[in-house]
Amino acid sequence: MANNTQISATSELFTIRDWIRYAVSQFEASDVFYGHGTDNAYDEAVWLIMSGLHLPMDTLNNFLDARITADERIKLAHFIEQRITKHTPTAYLLKEAWLQGLKFYVDERVLIPRSFIAELLADGLSSWIEFPEMVDSAADICTGSGCLGILLASVLPNAEIDVIDISQDAIDVANINIANYSLQEQVTAIKSDMFTALKGKKYDLIISNPPYVDAPSMAALPQEYQNEPQLALGSGDAGLDHTHTILREAANYLNDDGILIVEIGHNREALEAAYPNIIFNWLEVSSGNEFVFLLTKSQLI
Repeated sequence: MANNTQISATSELFTIRDWIRYAVSQFEASDVFYGHGTDNAYDEAVWLIMSGLHLPMDTLNNFLDARITADERIKLAHFIEQRITKHTPTAYLLKEAWLQGLKFYVDERVLIPRSFIAELLADGLSSWIEFPEMVDSAADICTGSGCLGILLASVLPNAEIDVIDISQDAIDVANINIANYSLQEQVTAIKSDMFTALKGKKYDLIISNPPYVDAPSMAALPQEYQNEPQLALGSGDAGLDHTHTILREAANYLNDDGILIVEIGHNREALEAAYPNIIFNWLEVSSGNEFVFLLTKSQLI
């Protein structure tokens, strides 16, 4: 049943320009939190309205004064209401998220893609992998929607890639994205609690963006993040439980010249304190050099 706000919106707003203005006003007057693809009300509104109408974002200026049908107005009003009242992330409303220019299917079964590792894959990890075409195998541990594994496939053309997650729901979503990019011959989704189902496998490269939110931060997360699978966010009191497992096990699944890349959020200080004998290689990303580390197999041993 539509509420009074929805009825008013659907009867008085007619063009895309009207709806973007309305959405911005509604977001600014609410306590919605951004961080799943945008960082402000305007960009969030443009994304919600344009994708909600199945229009490419870069065609906004062509359609600003296009009139919207009654059914479309009802749908947009519902999206805006859900975004404000339930703090449902726009990515879940639209069933889409973007990473490094690629669109991925997402829903409430998986974390909304966001990773500094995606930035590093944009140049094929050129500082560490001189000949990407010579990489034969790679794995993405804690894959979620499969997005990083699919990005891996775009830069490692000859690699067989496994994307691994403990959640069958995540595996199901990853398989949707693998199929959407016609990568079934190159990328395989495997249900596994970290390494447990990978016996006998060896990789040239292992990447992971595991859960890494510590307990105090989990308790303070905005509602938008609480609407994501909590299994994919929290990792014990210090946020390092999954990383401990990776550091303990990864060497067993790497080829002799293999490398490991792991994202750990804001946990650099705690990680270095826990492993004083390991010299981590911290990789530079847009927000600094404390979020992603690289280790070779020899360093892990």
